[in-house]
Amino acid sequence: MRGNGSDWLADYDAGGFFCELFGRPGAPADHTLPLQQRLKQIPIDELRRRARSAENELFNLGVTFTVYSDKDVIDRILPFDVIPRVLSIDEWRHIEAGVIQRVTALNMFLHDVYHEQRALADDVVPRDLVLGNANYRPEMAGFDVPAGTYIHICGVDIVRDDSGRFLVLEDNGRTPSGVSYVVENRRIMQRAFPDLLDVFVRPVEDYGLRLRHAMSEIAPAGVSEPQVVLLSPGIYNSAYFEHVFLAREMGVPLVEGRDLVVEADRVFMKTTAGLAPVHVVYRRINDDFLDPLAFRSDSLLGVPGLMRAYRKGNVSLANAIGTGVADDKAVYAYVPRLIRYYLGEDAILPNVETHLCGEADGLAFTLDRLDQLVVKPVGESGGYGILVGPRASSTEREAMRGLLRADPANYISQPMVRLSVCPTLVDAGIRPRHVDLRPFAVTGRSTWVLPGGLSRVALREGSLVVNSSQGGGSKDTWVLV
Repeated sequence: MRGNGSDWLADYDAGGFFCELFGRPGAPADHTLPLQQRLKQIPIDELRRRARSAENELFNLGVTFTVYSDKDVIDRILPFDVIPRVLSIDEWRHIEAGVIQRVTALNMFLHDVYHEQRALADDVVPRDLVLGNANYRPEMAGFDVPAGTYIHICGVDIVRDDSGRFLVLEDNGRTPSGVSYVVENRRIMQRAFPDLLDVFVRPVEDYGLRLRHAMSEIAPAGVSEPQVVLLSPGIYNSAYFEHVFLAREMGVPLVEGRDLVVEADRVFMKTTAGLAPVHVVYRRINDDFLDPLAFRSDSLLGVPGLMRAYRKGNVSLANAIGTGVADDKAVYAYVPRLIRYYLGEDAILPNVETHLCGEADGLAFTLDRLDQLVVKPVGESGGYGILVGPRASSTEREAMRGLLRADPANYISQPMVRLSVCPTLVDAGIRPRHVDLRPFAVTGRSTWVLPGGLSRVALREGSLVVNSSQGGGSKDTWVLV
């Protein structure tokens, strides 16, 4: 790479992948031309200087996540790449409509699961797959959640293939994380690259207010000024920075289980002035640890009696208990069918082709093609336990073969999608790196989708794993107006 900004644009090679900045041969990304022109004005040395400044600012602000598997470093900043990912307004409208459709169907599915179970009776989804799911909560049976909303905050992971098609990779409907990086990345870009952001980009700064409004919409009946709190496991949680960030953005107290108490089936917060009523809990604690009287009796993180207060209708929880049934990677395979069943529509955003190893045909297909497929455990997150068959060693594939035979229902397999790339600043210069996208949908009585979402980038050359715990980073995501 030479010294001025235009050289790196001329020398950049997407390696045959769909590029988010340049498009593909025969279909250039004309909507990114203003950004391309501005980037040409920035020499690469200046780009590096601003990138270092941005990372220092993230560190000073405490924008971190925690990796417990690393013995040397616990708190890390999420690596931030300064070349943004840009979506046209038409691309965004397509994504937004698809996410809203998906969240709507998932909420209808959860209501059905915990009430009539019509989709199970009609064999739309196998009964055993749902009722035998570790995330199914019989305690929720017959309980009507406010506004019929179970998944109030949903992160839908989306990828783009060689043809430019957007595909859903998985749903995150329990306690999805990462939205804090969306907002902080934008603030960093506004300070470090004001000369790039003079194009019209949809804002993301109102996420906290939107979330607070949605939480107020699900408050118990008759409460005109609900007290919302964010319930965190505490400082040792890997996403604790985000808990602090969201509580501040929403303007609500950040609490831990020990800060709350249940009396007469009502929830109260301990304050210096005495007990104060709590009406809505945005919880970042998994079901198992939420109430030791209802779930794990050894949990020190939750609030004894919270489930009872919830069932009585005296407090609302976001996300609802039992939503994990809907974001299981095996149930994911049936979501297009659920969209058709509940809404009478085809999925706007199709799934990646998925094979269920718990079914004989799916297992045989996977075992015969381990060198061609990506194999994932259904209950894991963070990129753990994944085998990328085409890039795995024979030893790794044989180890996975043993796991599949021992517990086939715990795995799905998918073809290796050639994920789109985006120019990314690395030690060697500007290089293509694979990206995905996690839009965040907020639902109270209706659904709003944060414009853009979290673009995660696999910083290791050739890697398809974008998760922060696996060495990934993030980019600012621009939705043009």
